[in-house]
Amino acid sequence: MNFYRRFRDAAICVALLALPFFFLRANLRDPARATVVDKALLQISAPIQYVAAQLAVGVSGVLQEYVYLVDVQRDNERLRDENGRLREQVFKLQSSASENRSLRRLLQLREQIKGSLMSGLVIAKETSPYFRVIRLQLDRGDRDHVRPGMPVLTADGLVGQIRRTFGRYSDVLLVADKTSAIDVVVQRSGARGILKGTGSEESYACRLEHLAREDDVKPGDLVVTSGLGQRFPAAILVGQVAEVKKQAYGLYQEASVTPAVRFSRLEEVMIMTSGSRNQGVADAPAEGGAR
Repeated sequence: MNFYRRFRDAAICVALLALPFFFLRANLRDPARATVVDKALLQISAPIQYVAAQLAVGVSGVLQEYVYLVDVQRDNERLRDENGRLREQVFKLQSSASENRSLRRLLQLREQIKGSLMSGLVIAKETSPYFRVIRLQLDRGDRDHVRPGMPVLTADGLVGQIRRTFGRYSDVLLVADKTSAIDVVVQRSGARGILKGTGSEESYACRLEHLAREDDVKPGDLVVTSGLGQRFPAAILVGQVAEVKKQAYGLYQEASVTPAVRFSRLEEVMIMTSGSRNQGVADAPAEGGAR
């Protein structure tokens, strides 16, 4: 019984080893010299070879597609990282360019204004419930010889004046503040009036009061400081006339003015430390500088 099993196992092994040899021999033999056995083997092996070939092609395609997708994913990750770095570089370059433009305009302002100017950084902004800036805080104060009443300027125009100082810091009274009053003129016609802030929590707005009824004032006119009272330098842009209100009777007309400076975007300003009579806010004349 054991001999039969050993003989069977040996025969199976020989057959399994010989069968591929005969199939290979039949496939490699010259067709003109193929025997009947070779043709029979070819007929038997043809479907098997076809299935094996298709299976190999399918598996190869799947593997290639997988490898391709892995490479694509790696390329996408690399491109995504590179794109992020480039975006960051562009943002830094744009920020630097914007800062350089702002500094260049401030330097031009320093050349245009007759007087001593000191730069100051906006370190805090107090806003209303409607996100309107109502107070600015600067990094300059008593230690920098900054005093209340000193004009605060930017290249866009007049911001306001120093309200109070404490240590290394100071608060700015904006031109749109309800306690502000500035002697101004309409640049086009020379009409003179007092620009007062409305103190609105919803928008930045000023009123141009004490305009004579016959004064030529139109929407779009630029409003600049008059220089009277020696508090603010003359010809500093303050705002633009938005609307003119002329009553049916009375000696005066009134206009609404939009400030030239965007207070919410301020980052750096100039403080005029000399060149005008810098009195305290409380000492401002009623029809002169800011109060």
